[in-house]
Amino acid sequence: MPTRKKIGLVGAGNIGGELARIVAERELGDIVLYDIPAKENFAKGKALDLEQNGAVVGYDAKIQGTSSWDHLSGADVLIVTAGIPRKPGQSRDDLVATNLPIIRDVANNVKKHCPDAFVIVISNPLDAMVYELKRVTGLPREKVVGMAGVLDSARFQLFLAREAGVSVKDVRTTVLGGHGDDMVPVLSYCTINGVPVNQLIAKDKLDAIVDRTRKGGGEIVGLMGTSAYYAPASSAVAMAESYLKDHKRLLPAAAYLEGEYGYTDLFMGVPVILGGKGVERIVPIELTADEKEMLAKSAKSVQAVVAVVKKG
Repeated sequence: MPTRKKIGLVGAGNIGGELARIVAERELGDIVLYDIPAKENFAKGKALDLEQNGAVVGYDAKIQGTSSWDHLSGADVLIVTAGIPRKPGQSRDDLVATNLPIIRDVANNVKKHCPDAFVIVISNPLDAMVYELKRVTGLPREKVVGMAGVLDSARFQLFLAREAGVSVKDVRTTVLGGHGDDMVPVLSYCTINGVPVNQLIAKDKLDAIVDRTRKGGGEIVGLMGTSAYYAPASSAVAMAESYLKDHKRLLPAAAYLEGEYGYTDLFMGVPVILGGKGVERIVPIELTADEKEMLAKSAKSVQAVVAVVKKG
């Protein structure tokens, strides 16, 4: 008999709640919404609200709120949002000291309760947190990724579409590197229905869009006083769905590099094929000299934060 997939969401805050809603509406599986004991009732309340919402809009997913990792045992997918979100004036890297012990606790529980899960990390600083989770769990690199590239590429896609006056559906973008201000929007691979963007948008406008993309998360933090959650949640679900349904989508994700793009022992945003086996392939693309230089700068930024994690 077929059984439903089990989706564990670690962190019941803004992103966790939106993740649960999207997963439920797409009926990707039953959901366990986890948070710390002090927030157990909050997680249970949010789960109950979402189940009642299902009666209105018509999804049958079961949603459970909990503070027990036992309820996450056997999860097919885990999406980790645990940690403190950014506040105005903070960089993602400022969160290292606060979120490092949190991600280590999560990783130890993943190792104990969900050793076979496909894990998507959203917690910031993203590239360092996913690195530490892999290190502690010992998961193979196919089974653990960071969600950044899908979100960053979506922001880039939106800004290009608005400037060109076209539908976002026709814009294709790729953003590589670390999830920070040194990320690399790859203009040489950006098209609008096959037309290179530099044929439709002037260079000064493109430069401004690249800069806005790099600071896209900070722009939202400055406006809302906390991190984004609608687009990050949708981005993570796109990755989870490609895994659960073996879609083999080509998506940018923070993957563990073992020589690809010239880097080793590092999580960084690169194009990957996500399918039923997880990260099935890291796809090499040809970069211009300028893009290689920007990627090297981004890698150095990631390595600096990871060095802090290793000492912590």
